[in-house]
Amino acid sequence: MRLWDPFAIRELSALLKDPVFRGRGVPHGDGRPVLLIPGFLAGDWTLRMMHAWLGRVGYRAYLSGIVLNVQHSERMLAGLRRKVGAIQKETGSRVSLIGHSRGGLLAKVYSQRKPEGVEQVLALGAPLADWTDLASITHHAVGVVRTANELAFGRRFNAEGRFTYDLKLAPIVPTTSIYTKADDVVNFRSCLRPDIPAMQVWGTHNGLVVNPEVFRLVGRLLARPARP
Repeated sequence: MRLWDPFAIRELSALLKDPVFRGRGVPHGDGRPVLLIPGFLAGDWTLRMMHAWLGRVGYRAYLSGIVLNVQHSERMLAGLRRKVGAIQKETGSRVSLIGHSRGGLLAKVYSQRKPEGVEQVLALGAPLADWTDLASITHHAVGVVRTANELAFGRRFNAEGRFTYDLKLAPIVPTTSIYTKADDVVNFRSCLRPDIPAMQVWGTHNGLVVNPEVFRLVGRLLARPARP
């Protein structure tokens, strides 16, 4: 994801003009921790706008420490396990996970394996139903990264059986899919599952992280009462 993507500029421009960017129209947070997880071929820099906004509206927001989301899923999950554990130790609270694209898949699978530490999962443009249902250019990028992972770690994206199995399981913690029908990276239908509530917004895949409608939904969903 690139914030200089010409299709994402429209969403960013709309966000800067929208009252939600100044915290209006969303409940003020209660200081609960939120961890942001970037998408495929992206890093924390893509989520800095949302990170700063979450702090302004009353949450303890954290970036994942991911420089580039390209390593095989189990290695990425190991890093998330350490990060979430550190946040829990610091705050004494469950952590809400917001993941963009592949970050949403990682968040969902992590919540299956460690539900006691996760408050809820918000997946932005994440193909939760079928992570292989991608645009052709994305398939090409996955192929390149698959080869790199095989050379470096002996792991292939299409051989991650346990990850795929856990992704398909019914969610244990509250999980919401936020998607756009104009998604140009994944087939929007792959973001829809009968066991996961879905909310549609306008805009593009890359623009979801700077989309005012997404910020408004995120603000409302994070303000839900903590699960018992």
